Amino acid sequence: MARLKTGVLISGSGTNLQTLIDATSDPAHPAEIALVISNKPDAGGLERARKAGIPTRVISHGDFSGREDFDAALDTALREAGCELVCLAGFMRILTGGFVEGWRGRMVNIHPSLLPSFRGLDAQGQALRAGVRLAGATVHFVVPEMDAGPIVVQGAVPVLDGDDTAALTARILTVEHRIYPLALKLIAGGRVHIEGDRCIITDAPKNPDGRLLAPDDSD
Repeated sequence: MARLKTGVLISGSGTNLQTLIDATSDPAHPAEIALVISNKPDAGGLERARKAGIPTRVISHGDFSGREDFDAALDTALREAGCELVCLAGFMRILTGGFVEGWRGRMVNIHPSLLPSFRGLDAQGQALRAGVRLAGATVHFVVPEMDAGPIVVQGAVPVLDGDDTAALTARILTVEHRIYPLALKLIAGGRVHIEGDRCIITDAPKNPDGRLLAPDDSD
């Protein structure tokens, strides 16, 4: 069975990219990474991809007169590589509506909150200021509205007394590293179907007792 050719867009160190590289290094995984693109030539994720033998491209947004031209270059590179799905993994550019529509239903993003709560920048700080007991991360399909779109997978972590933004960010990142490979596996395996604003997942993994409490005083 052909593996789903996936393009990954990055801007930074690429820790989420690394989890996708590790997962797809298994030939039995239903996806393969066909191309990694960065808008920054010094992004650490480029070296991660090169070490794994994955083709890379640097397409610097500063080389273009506007967002539309930059996005057109991204689109061309992805299509030339045969990409069928796009994963945003720390890609720090706002994509134009035309690009998003061109990849609708075929582009996912990971965001460090339990969407629809705490959209936008500093989601972890927003969670701390709101005093929530649970935070987490979300993999969702990308739509023109920022940090919206059908949700594929979410993972939760407790917010602990004494947490600062750095501590909560680190805890959420461990969840990101688990749920992004899972989301890619589900999508590439044909188990995710979009119905309106929701994702329906065939044979979805289930929490055995169906609950998650934070703080948990069950002991």
